[in-house]
Amino acid sequence: MRMKLLNLSLFFFFFFIFILFPCSKSCNSNDKTTLLKIKKSLNNPQILNSWDPQTNCCTNWTGVVCTHRRITGLTVSAGDVVGQITEEIGDLTDLVILDWSSLSRLRGTIPRSITKLKNLVYLRFRITELSGPVPEYISELQNVTFLDLSFNRFNGSIPGSISQMPKLETIQLSHNKLTGSIPESFGSFVGNVPNLYLGNNHLSGEIPKSLSKTDFNIVSLSGNNLSGDASMFFGHNKTTLRLDLSRNNFHFDISKVKFAKSLVSLDLSHNRVFGELPLELTKLQLTHFNLSFNSLCGSIPQGGMLQKFEVYEFSNNLCLCGAPLKRC
Repeated sequence: MRMKLLNLSLFFFFFFIFILFPCSKSCNSNDKTTLLKIKKSLNNPQILNSWDPQTNCCTNWTGVVCTHRRITGLTVSAGDVVGQITEEIGDLTDLVILDWSSLSRLRGTIPRSITKLKNLVYLRFRITELSGPVPEYISELQNVTFLDLSFNRFNGSIPGSISQMPKLETIQLSHNKLTGSIPESFGSFVGNVPNLYLGNNHLSGEIPKSLSKTDFNIVSLSGNNLSGDASMFFGHNKTTLRLDLSRNNFHFDISKVKFAKSLVSLDLSHNRVFGELPLELTKLQLTHFNLSFNSLCGSIPQGGMLQKFEVYEFSNNLCLCGAPLKRC
């Protein structure tokens, strides 16, 4: 009899413990409510069918990651989403990763409330119909290391305030409709010097001189209307790995350029670069190299990796000759 009473007591004890203190893996109720508002703002798309209010959002909901019951990761991608980024996104204050991509009917702008996400490290809105200016207040996300707003419809100028994000390692703004010049402040980042991807926009003007002192690992400016001297991206003392300045209107003498020993990828095609190729190019371990459609002259230096590239990668220059082109 005592055993039965003991078992009954234990049953009620654990029953009330379960009711009063739910499983540590269960979703925070406020976060769950916010997610359901986000789902509604996206017109309840099929890819979010698993977001059922009767289930645990930390274990059953697609694209949701939890840490200690709080939402720390939210990924929405490749689905039939129709709508905008709702202001409620800022209520998920524990978010570390926010990744929305390949959503061809996600429209509107980035809401101001995103600045409430003080723990955010990874921010990606990629391949969407988001538009309007890249907001100045994006720089208030002081812990972001990876910023990807590529393949959207953002327009206007690049906010110089991005240079005030101390932990930034990558800026990916390519394939938008951005205009104006590269911000002067990109020559003085407050923290890391990030990899810079600004290709396929409508940027114009000359490269700010302030960038000459900045040591970028990766720079991609391809497919803009930038002009003037871009030789500032080169230098013996730099640690540049990849440099893509193709399809612009740059005009400088390549014979006066000093190359970083670390350089493995160089694309200067479709510009107005002139002069003779320096022998120094033969010392580089290049895996990608394209100088086509410029105003280069003289003999291609023999040795190193240069003769391993195709004819088209040297073609359509003023008077460039030697292998792999015709003899001089």
